[in-house]
This record gives sequence, structure tokens and C-alpha cells, in this order.
Amino acid sequence: MTDIAWIDAAITSARPQAIGALLRYFRDLDTAEEAFQDACLRALKTWPQKGPPRDPAAWLIFVGRNAALDSVRRGKRQVPLPEDDLLSDLDDAEADMADRLDGNQYRDDILRLLFICCHPDLPATQQIALALRVVSGIPVKQIARAFLVGEAAMEQRITRAKARVSAADVPFETPGAPERAGRLTAVAAMIYLVFNEGYTVSSEEAPLRAPLCDEAIRLARLLLRLFPAEPEVMGLAALLLLQHSRAPARFDETGSIVLLEDQDRTLWNRAMIAEGLALIDKAIRHRRPGPYQLQSAIAALHARAARPQDTDWAGIDLLYQALERLQPSPVVTLNRAVAVSKLHGAQAALEMIEPLAPRLSGYFYFFGLKGALLQQLGRFGEARTAYDHAIALAGTAAEAAHIRLHLDRLQQDGAEADAKASS
Repeated sequence: MTDIAWIDAAITSARPQAIGALLRYFRDLDTAEEAFQDACLRALKTWPQKGPPRDPAAWLIFVGRNAALDSVRRGKRQVPLPEDDLLSDLDDAEADMADRLDGNQYRDDILRLLFICCHPDLPATQQIALALRVVSGIPVKQIARAFLVGEAAMEQRITRAKARVSAADVPFETPGAPERAGRLTAVAAMIYLVFNEGYTVSSEEAPLRAPLCDEAIRLARLLLRLFPAEPEVMGLAALLLLQHSRAPARFDETGSIVLLEDQDRTLWNRAMIAEGLALIDKAIRHRRPGPYQLQSAIAALHARAARPQDTDWAGIDLLYQALERLQPSPVVTLNRAVAVSKLHGAQAALEMIEPLAPRLSGYFYFFGLKGALLQQLGRFGEARTAYDHAIALAGTAAEAAHIRLHLDRLQQDGAEADAKASS
């Protein structure tokens, strides 16, 4: 891995902890973000020359804090400080001092930051978008894609959210128990979207973005320690563990996407699966179903199937029906259509997803599934059109390559159909 690639991965992984600690120190969101950016610029200059620090997060916190304090001094005194090379020796004193920081004091900084971003004065969509941008540094374009909205609209949401947090004079302290419970839904949704941002990547990006998945799982476990009797938090943690357990099998040696039914299940992480299954089993016993419990129950049925043909598609269909009632969404219906195609055939599934076209006109997976269903029905021209739409909407090279494989098979199927018709 190149120096720049390693630095990018380290900064991405350290961002939540660093921003949270800087926010605790300065009690101002903009100052914390600016301090972190200054530290990142210093890391780009220093780390390739002197090597990585033992604890990148602690280094970024220390350097960012000093950069912000220097900025305050400059503003107050209007006297420029000496150049950096006159202030620091060649032994990189910052790294030595950062190594001595007590990591335990930062233990709850990330969770504090999450609850601040998910303040009840903000609409739910702004809460989650702000947390994704500030806590994890996810680009606005990718956040917009997760919400199925335009980039400009998402930029406006985040800007408004920052302004409202500043105007509300939000106390930068960990909320008490009643406030935590009130904001739990928004925090859980944010953690889930952070996981998805790390999970839905190409094979080339996976090593760099994997820390987002690990961070989301860590946050879910932390949330579970705060709310040990909350079944939806159990469901969230179970869902992330079960999904992430399949990571080693999601791409082949060429970097191409491997669909769930084609994955080598011996590569799945059995320890994660066992933890996830235990959590969802415990959550279900509370008899208070929620969206995360239903999604993790679906993932559990996949995890329990030793072979693709052992999958309980009828159970998955019932769970998706319950999820549709509880949390109606075109994406939920699209996912349910896969189970319907297994149970009742491609035509039934196609009829189910056709009404979703206006709402999912910019969604890669809609056209990918539509193309596959049309191909199964022998409607090759329409399938080719759907696949072309999917390629145009692909978010990664791996997604586009996967659809091109379908196009190659489509061409072969069409040739065989023509040969049969002419014989």
C-alpha cells in the first residue's frame, strides 16, 4: 500500500475519535473540524517522511488541538508565530507526546459526538446527514446517494443542520439517560449508514473503507452497553455482524462481485455469525419487533443456510412483508422481490417491482434486478436496456463489471434462443 493510501485509511479510521475529542476540548463544531483538517494536512507532510505514529488518532488529536490553539493566539495577538521548522525538532516531538495520551479519556467521545449531531432540534434526515459528514467524513455525494436525493439538496441539509446546532447553543456534554433514549433512533440509523458506506465499496476500496464497518460495529456494541435491554440495538448489532461476516467472500480473485448465492460460505466469519445469531435470538425473545430486528432476522436465515438451496425463502418473504408494514420503502419491496422470484418465479417479481420505477429511477440495484428478471423471462431486448441503465448508474467499477458479465450471458442466451428458433 502506498504512503498516501495508508494515510487515507488511517485518517478515515481515526476521524470519529479525533473529531469527538477535539469537540470535547473546544466545544465548537466548526473549530473541531478545522483543527482536524489542519492535523490531516500536517500528517500528509510528516508521516511519509518520519513514518506512521504508533497511535494515529492520538497524534491527530494532539496536533489538531495545538493547531487550533495557535490559531486562537494569532487572532488575539495579531502576531504571527515562527515557522514550523523553528518550533519542532527533527525527532517529531508531537508523536512522542501523543503516544503518552491516555486513550481511556477518549472512550466516550465518539458517542457524545453522535448524540450532539442527533440533537432533537434537527429533523431526522438532517441529524443523520450531519453525523455522517462530521463523524465519518463521508463525502456529500455519497451521503446523497444513501438517501436517494440530489447532491445539492443534501449539501443544503447539512449546512442547515450545522447552522441550527450552532444557533441552538447545544451543550457539548454527554446527554443524560432520558435524552439518550430520545435520540436513540437517529443514532442507530446513523451507525447503520456508516456501516453501509464502508460495506458498499469495490474490491480495491475495501481495505481502505473496512475501518468504517469496524467502527460501525464498535459503535453498535458501545450503544448496546448503554442500552443492554433494548432489542432494536441488539438487532442493529446483529445485522452489522451478520452482514460483515460475509466480507471475505464478496469479491473473487479478479475483484469481481460475487452474489450471495454464489459465495464460498466456508469463507464466512463464523465467530461474527455466532455473535450475530445470539444477539438476534435474544432480541426476538423481547417480542418488540423493529426494523433492525427484522433485517437481522433475514440475514440470520441466510447465515443459517449451509447451501444456497437450503435458504428459507418463504421465511424471508414473510419477514420482508413485516418490514414493509413497519417501515414502507421501495428498497424494501425491491429486496422482497428477490424472495418472491425464488418462490413464485420471475414474472411475479417483475410485476412487483414495475410500480417502483418512478421512485427508483436513479437506483443501480433496481435496474440490475429488473434486467435479471427480464433475462429469465427471455425478454432479451428489454433486459439489455435495463442492464445499460444499471451500468450508467453503477457506483463502482466492480458494479459495472458485474452487469457487463450479465450482458455477456445475455448475448449468449440470445444467440442460443435464435439458434433454437431457426432450427
